[in-house]
Amino acid sequence: MSNTEIPSLRKWVEIWKKSAPELHRIRINELMSSRVPSTVELLEDAFQSALRFNPPKPSSGLVEQQRWFMKMKE
Repeated sequence: MSNTEIPSLRKWVEIWKKSAPELHRIRINELMSSRVPSTVELLEDAFQSALRFNPPKPSSGLVEQQRWFMKMKE
């Protein structure tokens, strides 16, 4: 990052700091006004289809990730 980019980055961070509380309020209001049970019911078929075509793996991948990290460390 160059010295000319730092002020722009700081401004961007400040904008997000100021925006965060309002965005959080909007998110909470949307969640509170949504009809979660009916939405879940509407998405059930899509979820089942995704499971059928992409079954869960027997592992989360964390062990494999750690193995790769160890290889990279060598």
